[in-house]
Amino acid sequence: MSKHLTRDIIAEQAAIVAAPRHRHEVDRTFELPKALYGATVALYLGFIAVMAAGLSSPGLAIPMTIFAFFVIAGFGVPAIWTRLAPHSASKPMTWARLRRDGVGTATGRVGAGGAAVQMLVLPVLIFCWGVAMVTVAALVR
Repeated sequence: MSKHLTRDIIAEQAAIVAAPRHRHEVDRTFELPKALYGATVALYLGFIAVMAAGLSSPGLAIPMTIFAFFVIAGFGVPAIWTRLAPHSASKPMTWARLRRDGVGTATGRVGAGGAAVQMLVLPVLIFCWGVAMVTVAALVR
């Protein structure tokens, strides 16, 4: 059964402790160097530019602009989020630190080259696919 507890009963039993003075530090750096994210954005925007140039059509101008906007927003909003208050002492990883320490993944620690390959393999394949499709379209015309 339930029992009604008044403030007086609770005050007799309660132990009041001071709030912790150390705040939890939030790491908003996404761990990897900014250059890897910049390369990812460049490859995605490069794909859109290749497709827009190779398959130029007045009807595709607005969709390609929207695609580019989404890529920029998809990476820009998190970049802005990392700079928002509260200010953090954590800084993005440098290339030197990545080469020295590597980065932890679900399958274990990976060196700088492996991390770059894992992060850039999909954007590179998408960019190459765009170049291949524009080449095929140019040959068919």
